[in-house]
Amino acid sequence: MSKKARLVLVMVIIEAALAGIWWYLARYGMANPDRVTSEFQAIVGQTMGMAMGGLLGIGFILFFVAAKNDRKAAQGKTRP
Repeated sequence: MSKKARLVLVMVIIEAALAGIWWYLARYGMANPDRVTSEFQAIVGQTMGMAMGGLLGIGFILFFVAAKNDRKAAQGKTRP
């Protein structure tokens, strides 16, 4: 499995986990309005959105690094 494929797989798993946490917190806030502050939903949305967006941005950069490393490894195998 190439480094690009591994990176994409790991990013999908991590993003899905973050989405699950976001879903849980949003449902918790709706189910328990007396236990959370009035701006709980907005704060959770901003925080989780920033975390997921930041991770996606880092993943985008790492994807290009992984592609470069895959090309170097492929060139190394073809040279005698």
